[in-house]
Amino acid sequence: METVPTEYWDDLVEDLKDPEFLRAYITESLRVETIDRLVNDLDEARTALGLSKAELARAISAEPAVIRRLLSTGHRNPTIGTVAEVAAALGYKVALVPMEDSEREAYAETLRSGAAKDPEELARMVEDKRAAIAI
Repeated sequence: METVPTEYWDDLVEDLKDPEFLRAYITESLRVETIDRLVNDLDEARTALGLSKAELARAISAEPAVIRRLLSTGHRNPTIGTVAEVAAALGYKVALVPMEDSEREAYAETLRSGAAKDPEELARMVEDKRAAIAI
């Protein structure tokens, strides 16, 4: 994990003690991670097949701008329908995958209870996952 300013880190750990903030932090972090991973995987599959973005758009009867927006960096929030259509055109299906035990405890159980066993450990886990995706 990159060096995080101490003041930011201390504030984050303290904020994670608030159940409302904790839930928002986890759900937003997982949303961003999931979308980034899906979109990156779809773009890798498109590239491996040698398809242009325009060809992929034609395959799902969409405007090329739909695929450009989906595969561009920045704010993106694709519908599950668009993701499923693009995945199908690339020869994939979208499926739910169970979390690893450590993630289930850190995320799912924390969301249900509204309290983190160790807020600092949770923050480090989320920050490490963000850093891994950014690579």
